[in-house]
Amino acid sequence: MRGIVDHKGEQFGYLDGNRLYTLDGETSGFLRGGYIVDLAGNPVWRVIGDCLYKPGTFEQVGFLSEDKNSEYE
Repeated sequence: MRGIVDHKGEQFGYLDGNRLYTLDGETSGFLRGGYIVDLAGNPVWRVIGDCLYKPGTFEQVGFLSEDKNSEYE
């Protein structure tokens, strides 16, 4: 599981496998082909390394945290 954090270091979602969740545990999208897509399959963010960018730009919107084993949380 990897947290999704903004530039201030505040987590606003998490990625568990290829599934994106809100902090309330609701599925809000998926990781597909280097992009985070919404439930309808529309690209929301491009993933390059651990950084998230607005599609078609290099404007950073956040980062993926280190991978954490969810069984210990």
